[in-house]
Amino acid sequence: MSVHLWVRAEQRPNEERVGLMPDGAAALIAAGFRVTIEESRSRAVPLAGYVAAGCAVAPEGSWPDAPAEAIVFGLKELPEDGTPLRHRHILFGHAYKGQPAGRVLLERFRAGGGVLYDLESLVDENGRRLAAFGYWAGFAGAAVALKCLAAQRRGGICGPVARYAGRAAMVADVAADLAGARPRAIVIGALGRVGTGAADLCEQVGLAVTRWDMAETAHGGPFPEVLAHEVFLNCILARPGCPVFVPADAGAAPRALRVIGDIACDPTSDFSPIKVYDRVTDWAAPALRVHDAPPLDVMAIDNLPSLLPVEASEDYAAQLLPVLRGLDRIGTGAWGRARDEFLRHMG
Repeated sequence: MSVHLWVRAEQRPNEERVGLMPDGAAALIAAGFRVTIEESRSRAVPLAGYVAAGCAVAPEGSWPDAPAEAIVFGLKELPEDGTPLRHRHILFGHAYKGQPAGRVLLERFRAGGGVLYDLESLVDENGRRLAAFGYWAGFAGAAVALKCLAAQRRGGICGPVARYAGRAAMVADVAADLAGARPRAIVIGALGRVGTGAADLCEQVGLAVTRWDMAETAHGGPFPEVLAHEVFLNCILARPGCPVFVPADAGAAPRALRVIGDIACDPTSDFSPIKVYDRVTDWAAPALRVHDAPPLDVMAIDNLPSLLPVEASEDYAAQLLPVLRGLDRIGTGAWGRARDEFLRHMG
């Protein structure tokens, strides 16, 4: 039986990305796959390209009624309606680090007999992620963090953000907001994809960047250097053993720090390295003020690449396509490892 990949419409607000471009769909179809794509009111890539590639089209949100053998592919979370999940699903599940919503998601798979192939769990033999949105998360996260600083300096708090036409428009907007200011920024995780994107945005708006990675944080802390920069951009995923970069009492400490951009954004994880906040922010209210006099704002948006949906989708889909080609051998390789990870967390 050929693989049937069902690309669902994203159902979360402000999510226009897609993990498969029309040229990738055409390549999979040429390899013998069936590809169904749902209609979408928000997808940044028009439906016509997928139709031309040979995809079947289904109504938006119809994936619960997809054939039992279909593999349902989306990026962000499913609607939290508690329904059992009977299909094999590919998505960012955020279910393996103790997050409350993740435990609920796993119970839905248990109830329905389905399987989660978490996109974060698609790794090579050495545990390295095979596809990630990291660069554009870092780029956009740095941009929003700097907008938070600019708003704070004007005596306010950052207002709503919206998708940009492209990276040039984003850089121009941030530069205009900063109005010539040159705050000091520190990026932790600077050697990774996320940190590279964050540092690139900072440099494109004229900032000098302190770049730290594992060597600089290996001693485990404390890290007074973080408090000595106006902007801290965290690009390290929360994992067991991750050092604490900003302790819970940092707000009251002497500090130059005014904005934390938690680009890795995992505040409900036990392993979060930033202890001054406990919930994500969003496009409507990007900044969470966690201390006054002097102010300290946290930016913790968890779908940052969606601010640049076309660039982010093109980049990610190109990385993921070689992995998707292996779905006809779903019990082996990266897909087998992702299933094993799911089964470990199901207990």
